[in-house]
Amino acid sequence: MQLSELQAHLGQQIALSDWVTITQERVNAFADATGDHQFIHVDPERAAAGPFGAPIAHGFLTLSLLAGELSTAGGGVRLDGGRMTVNYGLNRVRFVAPVRVGSRLRNRAVLQASEEGQGYVQLTVLNTIEIEGQDKPACVAESLMRVYL
Repeated sequence: MQLSELQAHLGQQIALSDWVTITQERVNAFADATGDHQFIHVDPERAAAGPFGAPIAHGFLTLSLLAGELSTAGGGVRLDGGRMTVNYGLNRVRFVAPVRVGSRLRNRAVLQASEEGQGYVQLTVLNTIEIEGQDKPACVAESLMRVYL
């Protein structure tokens, strides 16, 4: 897409990721990486008796998938002449519904804003991380990406 076409895509869906399954192994690996070993994440037996009825993914695990498997950079806006895309930050993040182990997630990304800087274009994207078969999303996050030209 040309830089001049970005404004025409404001408010539109720019990406829909593939479904990603949240496994206990992934949750355990995230717990090991972060040191967050709370039972609701890593102890299936104890978590089954807890408030969610099963182990759940860490909210930050769900959010971190935006950098990889649920990325909008790979499947979203590709600007002609763009050399690289980097995460610039987040404006808002809400963890709306728990993600039970075994759930499948996907990201629906909507372009909210486009702003030119010196040697880059900054994109603001509203990411809604959906849980298959549920009305409420797992996470809603407004992310900022810079595409360097």
